[in-house]
Amino acid sequence: MFRRYPRGIITASLLTGTSGVYDISESLQAPRTYSADLLIIAGGGSGGGGPQGGGGGAGGYLTFSAQSFTPGDVKTVTVGAGGANGTGVGNNGVNSSVTGLTAAVGGGAGGRNGLAGAAGGSGGGAGSNYPSTNLAGGTATSGQGNNGGTTTDSANYYQSGGGGGAGAVGGNGSTTVAGVGGNGLASSITGTSVTRAGGGGGGNIYGAGGAGGTGGGGAGGSTGGAGTANTGGGGGGASNGGNTFGAGGSGVVIISVPTANYSGVTTGSPTVTTSGSNTILTFTSSGSYTA
Repeated sequence: MFRRYPRGIITASLLTGTSGVYDISESLQAPRTYSADLLIIAGGGSGGGGPQGGGGGAGGYLTFSAQSFTPGDVKTVTVGAGGANGTGVGNNGVNSSVTGLTAAVGGGAGGRNGLAGAAGGSGGGAGSNYPSTNLAGGTATSGQGNNGGTTTDSANYYQSGGGGGAGAVGGNGSTTVAGVGGNGLASSITGTSVTRAGGGGGGNIYGAGGAGGTGGGGAGGSTGGAGTANTGGGGGGASNGGNTFGAGGSGVVIISVPTANYSGVTTGSPTVTTSGSNTILTFTSSGSYTA
């Protein structure tokens, strides 16, 4: 008579003696984990409102290498929105996250008319004011970005700071020049090098606003420029009172898994590409991946 055993690794040894009986021992094999790489970027902060609004900080930027994925586990992906545009106080970006990993923090909004930049993944730039006051940029989240730029005011020129970027601090406003946005960081997780998470440029009540940082930062100006969608770029500050500051760019989550282990089970319609021996899932909106 034959006995049916559950699937697994079966080993057997013949016992000595005349019975001819086999001692069968079974050890069930645990699911084999595999390694995945991830890039998680939060939504960028908006710029600050005029007059002389600071640039928005980039969304927090996090990379994870060789993370252990267990087949069957569901990884919920949240992609944060950028801070909305408007004409008053700016808005921070929204966090991005993947189950089991540290969340990327939304970028800090730029300050306006005498307000310091807001804290965030990267900090927002300070908003200039009168009378002359030196103001600080917003502080960054450790390991996720850089601080926003400061203001340096004088009796006649009111220049705001630029928002911090993933790769550099926001530029400081001087007596004549608004601060530029801090530059972002490049990643080749998709197989092509792309720079993301640049800070927004500061507003300038006299002259041009500061340029946005490389990686999607919006420029400061009479109306602040928007951060680029799905880069986490900060929005540009507004130069004049009543004018609109720029919205922050939305975030992105990218997951790279070995093609041999790719399950093909997703929600949220990520873009699926391949690079070498890996399959790349790019989430521009929230969804999930089943490992």
